[in-house]
Amino acid sequence: LCIAGYGPPGGNNEVLQLLPPPPLQATEAQGLCPERDFKVERGGFSDRPIYNLKHVPNTSLLVTSGPPDGSVQLWQLSGEDSDVIKAVGSIAAEEGFGELWAKIATASATAPWVLHGSRLNSVRITEVESRSSVYAAASNSSSAELSALAFLDTTTVVLCCAAGQLCLADARQPPRPLEVTSIPAATSGERWDMAVRCGPQGSNGSSQPIARLSSGGHLVLTDLRRSSEPLAVVKCKVPSPKTGAEFLCVSWAPALENCIAVSGLDGSVRVYAAQGWDGSGREAEPLFVHKGRAFGAWDGAEDPPLVTVHAWHPQKPRTVLSAATDGSLDVWDWVRP
Repeated sequence: LCIAGYGPPGGNNEVLQLLPPPPLQATEAQGLCPERDFKVERGGFSDRPIYNLKHVPNTSLLVTSGPPDGSVQLWQLSGEDSDVIKAVGSIAAEEGFGELWAKIATASATAPWVLHGSRLNSVRITEVESRSSVYAAASNSSSAELSALAFLDTTTVVLCCAAGQLCLADARQPPRPLEVTSIPAATSGERWDMAVRCGPQGSNGSSQPIARLSSGGHLVLTDLRRSSEPLAVVKCKVPSPKTGAEFLCVSWAPALENCIAVSGLDGSVRVYAAQGWDGSGREAEPLFVHKGRAFGAWDGAEDPPLVTVHAWHPQKPRTVLSAATDGSLDVWDWVRP
């Protein structure tokens, strides 16, 4: 597991590779275990805050991004004889697109690729090791700010604008102006994040549904083959969603059917079952709400720590990892009543 910090520019922000505790590595359920802490395997420091961190598949490389510009930093996980994570280079932002930090995604096609960009017309795919450009968006496409991007397959990508619109691009096609889809009118003015549900190896990426989460707590499910009509629109049951949307995070459970987790709206992580949802915008009841940080070391004098990101364990169906603004990293299981 790799984690990183996002302190002020010029500070020593840590980049760490952690070894999970034995209960998290076991393939079967275990009883009580005295070893319940993560151990630091390797580490390094960044002089800039890290807002995005991705592993490059089938390599020992990491890519990160963060303020003050749209460049992407490259890191090498050292061999077994070293405990260092070393900065090995960067991919510069295109001229004129450096004021926002880049959103990133990675894939391993014929060679390791990183998809990156801060605005719709600054999106590029770069071959990581050679730094050569594989794809660049047309310069006359929209300059809308991006909030998330992802590979649907080795050549097709989906982009989500901060205002919620979706856009598809194909690296095999000549660059052309990108067309965006609309969002439900009731949710305009909110900021958005996006997650793609991954299908079986070799499946058609466009057949996988997209989940979008807004700063107002709206969840929109979309089939890219019929992107003009959402599959479902619901409202997350959140007492008072935060308006900043700095840490919005939505994800599909990789080992459960139609299960979605959302965070960044408050100090909790909520898990939902997406079956039976419609386009009415009704309030959806969560299957489970993780409120651990509201009952931890928080003294109650201020708001509880805000969850900054969460992720599902790739094999353990009901195991989720979450981090928060107090620097904590939790691993927990949820159980349906």
